[in-house]
Amino acid sequence: MGQNLTVGARAPNFKLPRDGGGEVSLADYRGRKLVLYFYPKADTTGCTREALDFSARAVTFARAGTAILGVSADPVGKLDKFKVKHGLTVTLGSDASHAMLSAYGVWAEKSMYGRKYMGILRNTYLIGPDGKIAQIWEKVKVAGHAEAVLAAARAFK
Repeated sequence: MGQNLTVGARAPNFKLPRDGGGEVSLADYRGRKLVLYFYPKADTTGCTREALDFSARAVTFARAGTAILGVSADPVGKLDKFKVKHGLTVTLGSDASHAMLSAYGVWAEKSMYGRKYMGILRNTYLIGPDGKIAQIWEKVKVAGHAEAVLAAARAFK
């Protein structure tokens, strides 16, 4: 299902371990909009910038009735350290099994310097209160991304 997610499709369900302990699931956000962003690796330059940008706007997203969840394959302990080190305010989920990442089509073959490997695509999904995908951003460039997602969240009713 994951590779062909489109606007209007039902977002795949998930339940993941989260920062600080406990679990986070799609059902936790029923009735609210959710920004679900996927990032390759905690505490790397681009991923840190993206998490800081979303954290800086978290209150504004909340005023727009929108929660934020960042997901990577990093273990929870690494997410906790990442969150504390950078003072992040967004929720972070861990999908070490890659099941949810696969369902959303973001666990994929990548290439760097001619070397192929499996990794996480930097994609973002805006999920409506009805659990359907309202907007998709693929191959995200971090600069200006959180602001663009915020504008979309404000516009989506």
